Amino acid sequence: MYKRSLYIIVFIVGFTVFAAIAGVIYIADNYTIKNVDVLGSTHYTTKEIEDMVMTDSFCHNSMFLAAKYRNKSIEDVPFVEKIDVDIVSKDTVEINVYEKAIAGYIAYLGRYMYFDREGIVVESSLEASDDVPQVMGLDIAHVVLHEKLPIDEDHRGVFEQILNVTQLLDKHELHADKIFFDDDYNLYLYFGGVEVSLGKADFIDEKIMQLPHILPSLEGKTGILNLEEYNEDNKITQFEPKNQGIVSE
Repeated sequence: MYKRSLYIIVFIVGFTVFAAIAGVIYIADNYTIKNVDVLGSTHYTTKEIEDMVMTDSFCHNSMFLAAKYRNKSIEDVPFVEKIDVDIVSKDTVEINVYEKAIAGYIAYLGRYMYFDREGIVVESSLEASDDVPQVMGLDIAHVVLHEKLPIDEDHRGVFEQILNVTQLLDKHELHADKIFFDDDYNLYLYFGGVEVSLGKADFIDEKIMQLPHILPSLEGKTGILNLEEYNEDNKITQFEPKNQGIVSE
């Protein structure tokens, strides 16, 4: 009886171990992630996002990944609000990146301070972004992370204006090197050697809409493109080359 019981126990243990090994092999063979779709990321490459989510070899298994990120998002990533992980199928994962709505950045004490449409500083970085323009000309005495940039109440709307301009430029596939405001809050955009004078916020959509048609003809040139008076009734644009006369169109 003792030997029979021992054989039964050994058999059960052996079968359990065998089943466990077989299960592990089956899961490893059938739930290995082969396809990763990254959506919504502009600041980071697909590979960088994958590395943030799939941090070790276990994370390349969809069952493990599903358990790890069930009802959980990845946060505390610069320029990103959160990252969600969805298991589409046993070998396919979808990673959704929700980026912060950054309007622009200013240089401050050797760092680049990124702010949103309300003027709240959302990130501090040692690197300047290629996707977000630098904003210059704002009279800002100090900067505190996660607080509003100190600017007088009469001009609080300037931050939303900056985001609007940034989004319009992105819509028309344009990248301004920087955005500049003078003392009267007239707006200027810089594309290489071309300074675009837009004036106030009036007809800003229509003004920026003209840039994809005008800027290619000014490539390599240096001067001022004046769109301050451009509106639905006045379609004339003027480009004044540096140290030369005015050219009207």
